[in-house]
Order: sequence, then C-alpha cells, then structure tokens
Amino acid sequence: MSRQRAGARSYFAVQAVAGAVWWLMVFTLPWVREATLGGLDPVAVAVLDVPLFVVASAVAAIGLRVAAAIAAGWTVLVAVGLAGYATATGEAGWGVVAMAPAAAGSVLAACVLVLGRVPTSWLVRGPFAFHPAPSRPGRARNVLTTFAQIVVFWGVCLVVLPLVVAALEERWQLTPALPPLATSLVSGAGAVLLVLASALGVWSAVTMSTLGDGTPLPMASTNRLVIAGPYRWVRNPMAVAGIAQGVAVGLLLSSWLVVVYALAGSLVWNYAIRPFEEADLERRFGAAFDRYRRAVRCWLPRVPRAAREPSPPARRSGATGTSR
Repeated sequence: MSRQRAGARSYFAVQAVAGAVWWLMVFTLPWVREATLGGLDPVAVAVLDVPLFVVASAVAAIGLRVAAAIAAGWTVLVAVGLAGYATATGEAGWGVVAMAPAAAGSVLAACVLVLGRVPTSWLVRGPFAFHPAPSRPGRARNVLTTFAQIVVFWGVCLVVLPLVVAALEERWQLTPALPPLATSLVSGAGAVLLVLASALGVWSAVTMSTLGDGTPLPMASTNRLVIAGPYRWVRNPMAVAGIAQGVAVGLLLSSWLVVVYALAGSLVWNYAIRPFEEADLERRFGAAFDRYRRAVRCWLPRVPRAAREPSPPARRSGATGTSR
C-alpha cells in the first residue's frame, strides 16, 4: 500500500510540473494556445486552472488528501468542459486529448490517496458479477446464447463506440492527413486484421460454450475450466481477439483515437477485470487452474506444457467464472 501511495504522490508531482510547463507554453507559444484552448481566454482559464490543477496537484504530491480530491475533480470538470467546447466549435481538440488521460490518472491517484485503493470491484457487480449458467442446458442453447452476446458486444464496442470516437476525432480536427495510398494500405491492413481477430473470437467463443457448460459472459459463465482450442495456446484468446478487433476497426476508419480506445480497453480489462476473474477461477478449480496458469501465458501464445489434462467439472459451490 505504501508503494501505491508513493506512486500516486509521484503522479501528482509529475502532473503539477507538466501543468506548469503547459501554461508556460500557452503564454509563450501561440500554436500551443490555439491547439489546446482554441478561442478561450487563457488568462480567464488560468485564474482557475493554476490553483485548482497545478497548485492542487503539487500539494497532493505531499500527500494531502483534500488537494488530491480537488485536483481530480477539477481535472475531470475541465476535460468534460473542453470536450463539450471542442465538439461545439471544432477547436481545442488537443486540449481534450491532453486532459482526458490527465482526468483518468488524477481520479485513480486520488482514489489511492483518499480511499487507499482503486475500487475496481464495482466493475464486477450487478449484471457483470460472476454467476454460473444453468447446469447443462444443452450445447446448442449455450452456443445460441453466446452468439447473441457476441452480436450485442461487437455491435456496441466495435461499431457504435468506434464510430462515435472517429466522429469526435474528425470534429476536433485531430484526423491525420494521409496520402490516398497510405490510407488504402492502412484500411487494407485493418480489414485483414479484423477478419483474423474475428475468427479467433468466434473460435474461442464456440470452444467455451460447447466445452465449458456455459457462456463467455460472467452473468452466465462456464461451469468447467476450458483449456482446449485456442485456450491451449493463450489464456485469454477472446480478450486478445477483442483488442485486435478494436485496433483493426481503428485502422479501417483511419482513426488513431479508436486505436487508443482499444488499447485503453485492454488496460482496463487486464488491471481491473482479470484479477477478479482469475481469483474466481483459482477458487473454483484450484490446482487445475494453477497448473494451467503456469503452463499458458495470459497474452502471448506459448506451447502449453502442463495443461494437457481434461477439463475438470467445477465444484458445485455456486461459484462461477470463465477462462478467457
């Protein structure tokens, strides 16, 4: 915990220095002022931002919780306000790009200083909590349910949200000007990657739903530890496929922000969701999952050594989980 607090304080220290440097550039370099603030009056913004962002971050760096909460709240407010301003005017797009990660980092660091932890457990509550699928409803039903989940998940995460992100990128004037040939090559690479990643995703989903006595979704998760098919080579083939699909859609749309969106999603999954999932799997499957985890990597494929035994049934304790 002390290491986490030290990291949070270091984050605020870096943020304070970066904020001070940014304001120095705003008042000395017109192109920085135009790119990050657009037509906003820099003096009027600085009157509030310097004490609430720069100074508050500096004070938070010495461990004062109130300052951390103030810096985080103000940073989120500025990020949201700049996003609204950039969307309405088409200006200050780079200001949004700078403040959005600052807002996320400030909130995480403030949680560590104020609460002592980042409350990631809320991500696996309610409809996203681990619950077992009805025992043996039939493979056909599991497969149909899985494909229904895929349609919804892919439709939202790979169509709706990327189109919104790409539209905002264009509105904020952040779209790179690429030659036609480069655009065609990037789009072609995206199409190939999307097909390959989607095939991996479907293969993984079908393997899990037919062998796991459940579905990939936590609310109706598998009752068996699945180590067959693509799960023999990597522990999380569906996550790998989803990230690759997001990057592919970004390439198809020629949107670097969509690529960032996909990579940011991978960080959320890896650091916020995966620990809960693997803790649940270890609790339910014990030594079998431990051997599997030692034999097969999470992200990078490797020929498994110790995970060649049949998938054991879950202990009927009401616990749930999947091996994704």
